[in-house]
Amino acid sequence: MNNATHQGIRDAIRTRIVSGEWKLGDLIPGEVDFAAHYGCSRTTVNRALQALAEEGIVERKRKGGTRVRPMPAPQAQFRIPIVREQVESLGHAYATKVLKREIELPPLSLRSDMQLPAGTQCAYLESIHLADDQPFAFERRWVNLATVPSFVDANLHELSANEWLVKTVPFSRGDVSLSGTSADNQLAEMLQIQNGAALFTMDRTTWFEDRSVTRMTLFYRQGYRLSFEI
Repeated sequence: MNNATHQGIRDAIRTRIVSGEWKLGDLIPGEVDFAAHYGCSRTTVNRALQALAEEGIVERKRKGGTRVRPMPAPQAQFRIPIVREQVESLGHAYATKVLKREIELPPLSLRSDMQLPAGTQCAYLESIHLADDQPFAFERRWVNLATVPSFVDANLHELSANEWLVKTVPFSRGDVSLSGTSADNQLAEMLQIQNGAALFTMDRTTWFEDRSVTRMTLFYRQGYRLSFEI
């Protein structure tokens, strides 16, 4: 990237962060290294990194280098709940099982909601979250592989997709809706409840600028209460 502009370098570094090359909290290369890599001056790199800092993507400390921001600003205002922490806060042992994991073309309605170009492939997962080996929540999730290509190789044996994404992928905003759902046959079977039972349901889509990251629906077993600080 000879004769690179600070805007071009900013976009290139942002893309590398979103792709998972550096994790949240990781120290990234310094100005000298980036200047050599992109064939430009340190001043140009400095402007690019400063722009990323103003976006909330990285944080810079004098003599401490530049790190991928460990918790983006929107996350500090409304923290995405990690199901494992919810279960453990109730004094239960947590476990999760991925019941389905495939690469698919999403349906047209979802493609519109996630603003996906035609032909964009997504990872589709169905997971059950357990509390003391009993159903706690059932999850359906789509992950935009154009935004998060590293999710294809994500190890979900130790971390749920929920926790992996929260800890790994930066986001700039999110859309959340809460509602009640009547359990259909699948939900009744997964959560071991009666067909037609009322369920607390959370739909959430997270974004990185104009690109969707993931669309998730969580169906909580009866008795669940959502608590959070504002």
